[in-house]
Amino acid sequence: MTTGVIPGGQPPDPQPTGMPQPRREPAGHEALHVEEGSSSSVITARAAASFEPVGRSVASARSFVRDTLQGWGFADIVDDAVVLTSELVTNAVVHAGTSADVVCLRTGEGVRIEVADRYPEREVPLQEAAVTMSSPDREGGRGLQLCAALAGRWGVEYSPTHKNVWFQLDLPERPVGTRTAGPCLPADLLPLADGRVRVAVVQIDRAGAITAWSEDAEELFGYAAEQVTGKPLADLAAWPHTPGTGTGIAEALRLSRWEGTYGIRGANGRVTPVYASHLRVRDTGGEPSTVCLLVRDHERAVLQTPSRVPASDTNTASDTPSTDPFEVFIGSPAPDDLDGLLQRTVERARDMLDGDAAFLLLATDDETELEVRASTGLPSARQRFARVPVEAGPGRYGSARMPAVHDDLAAVPGAVPLLNGTGMRSVVTVPLKVEGRLTGSLGVAAEAPGRYSNEEALRLQFAADRIALAVESARLGELERLRRGSLSFLVEASDLLAGTLDRDQTLALMAQMTVPTLATWCAVYTIADQASEPYLSYVLHEDEDLIDGIKSLLAKVPPPDPVPTPGARVWTAPGELAHQAALRTSMRSLGLSAGPTHQVTPGIGPTLATAAALGGETVVLPLVARNRVIGMLTLGKPTDEHFRQEILELAEDLSRRAALALDNARLYSERTAISQSLQRSLLPPGLPQIDGVEVEVIYRAAGEGNEVGGDFYDLFPIRDGAYGFAIGDVCGTGPNAAAVTGLARHALRLLAREGLSGPAVLERLNSAILDEGARSRFLTLLYGELRPREDGSAELKVVCAGHPLPLRLRQDGTVEPAAEPQPLLGVIEDLELYEQTVTLDPGDVLLCVTDGVTERREGSRMLGDDGLADVLTTCTGLTAGAVAARIMRAVERFASDAPSDDMAILAMRVPEPPKD
Repeated sequence: MTTGVIPGGQPPDPQPTGMPQPRREPAGHEALHVEEGSSSSVITARAAASFEPVGRSVASARSFVRDTLQGWGFADIVDDAVVLTSELVTNAVVHAGTSADVVCLRTGEGVRIEVADRYPEREVPLQEAAVTMSSPDREGGRGLQLCAALAGRWGVEYSPTHKNVWFQLDLPERPVGTRTAGPCLPADLLPLADGRVRVAVVQIDRAGAITAWSEDAEELFGYAAEQVTGKPLADLAAWPHTPGTGTGIAEALRLSRWEGTYGIRGANGRVTPVYASHLRVRDTGGEPSTVCLLVRDHERAVLQTPSRVPASDTNTASDTPSTDPFEVFIGSPAPDDLDGLLQRTVERARDMLDGDAAFLLLATDDETELEVRASTGLPSARQRFARVPVEAGPGRYGSARMPAVHDDLAAVPGAVPLLNGTGMRSVVTVPLKVEGRLTGSLGVAAEAPGRYSNEEALRLQFAADRIALAVESARLGELERLRRGSLSFLVEASDLLAGTLDRDQTLALMAQMTVPTLATWCAVYTIADQASEPYLSYVLHEDEDLIDGIKSLLAKVPPPDPVPTPGARVWTAPGELAHQAALRTSMRSLGLSAGPTHQVTPGIGPTLATAAALGGETVVLPLVARNRVIGMLTLGKPTDEHFRQEILELAEDLSRRAALALDNARLYSERTAISQSLQRSLLPPGLPQIDGVEVEVIYRAAGEGNEVGGDFYDLFPIRDGAYGFAIGDVCGTGPNAAAVTGLARHALRLLAREGLSGPAVLERLNSAILDEGARSRFLTLLYGELRPREDGSAELKVVCAGHPLPLRLRQDGTVEPAAEPQPLLGVIEDLELYEQTVTLDPGDVLLCVTDGVTERREGSRMLGDDGLADVLTTCTGLTAGAVAARIMRAVERFASDAPSDDMAILAMRVPEPPKD
């Protein structure tokens, strides 16, 4: 894959589905410049790509940089660039946990590579303190240290949202006029050539047609220039088929530089093997074209670029230590992360045996299954983390424990399940073993049958033996990190779930903890009771635009069966429906469905995106609490992705905790609803309308979720235009006090309607409270009878049994108590109570409160009776509702803390007659 683009040229074809999609941005016809201090370099080509914050992105970034630089012809600096890019991208996607943007810039001096992440606040050491950047034994922090050691120049740039680390690698300096040189050889070792070496020069335009044909080309192939000018070179080229790749003559002509062998059909019909060197250039008009130099294949030494010999190979001294076989195969330095190590392993194994594909599987802890962890040349996104049994069951991997060569998989179908449907015919597989224990399997495959022999198997086994220990060590390190991460995840999840008793919030937390940590999308089904069907309660996707579409598709699928068996089970219904929906949408867009052909509508895109989101693996985990299935947690991946076993085990642990939290929220909601219903039954159903008297009540119960406490009030008709009113305070707060509240309020109504006087009513209520025994509580109560008069005033008969005294506000603003204190109820049996008569003139107000109002505190200060009277003096001329509201505001503002006691305010006012 070459991603370099010469200004004005055509970019390479898009990458296959499943690979990171680079952002290719050609520089344009005008040269770009990059400033570095006092120097300025012209950018002649640019390539860019973005990588997701997942481990496999590090390997993809290495491949992107390697292919880009090789396409530009910068093989001398490829290794250093790949090493530095790997470290910086690892810092971004693994340690910082953000996506990484990689930009390659080609200049006349060399290559500048930039790696940007979205975590600018991470600490970056100063450049001049390179020796103290980090210890080599640390897991991270080596990226900048390597930049300082390998790069000619490097630096760090910051923006509010990004941190950009860049480095520049200069081309090796060579003597002027010399690119490379070989040793002096005897004449008999020099390559053979004809008496006159002919180099055909052919120029190709943007469309691949021949625009220039040299005399040597006429001599070599027998065509005159006018015979071939304007014809595609592909008509003359006999291009060899390379298994496993889609590269052809058209693709090769668009690369910035290419060397290789193919054939040219001459005028005589014969194919002349040639060795060609292609160079992409721009003509004087700025249009891209390709210059092709061709010689006979046996004279390839004329054009072929010599292989770069490692510096260590030039040292043949006998005391030179032997090279580590591991480094020979993997390269140095070895990747720090497991995914990077496995990816480099399969790439090197494929190259070593000249294969079309390679793959590596790791064994599970019990060695009964193999899990796909890395592949190249295969649809890895579809196969990644898939599992196959080693020795038993359908689709078994029968050759995992011993080296094996399969000449033709068509003759032994299913021998290597990973290769089913991939077009691979021959394969060699070898085991990875540590101390005789199977830890994995490495394989290389080809599209042609009979490609491999026992010799290749032995070579691959030798390499596998060299890397097995390193792979196992990296795998164990990854498992340990996963276990630590899983434990932290579950601890945090338990804290979050325990922090709420709200059902809807619990459902939202369940979904947010699984997406995107465990799955791409999730759906939560709940079951109200044993006779109810599962109900789709919550859906979440990492892309919020797809949530509504997923809800719509899942609504068309019968919910999964509420099976109480623990563990995850695969649910195929959503994927099947998604595939059918995608097929129908595609057919409608092509006009293949019934009815007239129509244009593609904007709704088709989201439908296809939704189908792709649901088209992968979907698993269901039961939510079991108190031996009952209360719902199902459904997790899904997009098309062609599978769940890792570690993720499913973590999801199962989470589902157990979530189920208990969800059931606790359900029980709490039920009990809260019952409690609130009972509490509301203790309050008066409503205040009656009294002709000639305004009445307003404000009630506040202390404690979260309480609607009724120890304070209470009531206003009810008695007889013949008389009304009873009461405001009281039971000792304490909460349900126990509320029980006495209910007794007092209902007893008052019954006794008052029997025609008893105020003192008699309170004395019998006192006896009823004492009859409660241990449950009895003392009670302060202000009870009175109100009777409006024809002259516009109102007569009140009041008994104040241990309660804060009612206050009377006159029209002139004076405030005075309207009763005298008497003994409270629920303490002694024999009470001697009496009633007092109060007349409210037009404009007068009677204010009755509980002690939660007068005992409002702020530190050592208390509102008290005097403070309440001061507030009441400011209420002259206000309605009863305005008086009660002003009193409540004054109480709330008196202290910053929330009230800790119940409060009740009863205001009664005789309105003034209307003025003429």
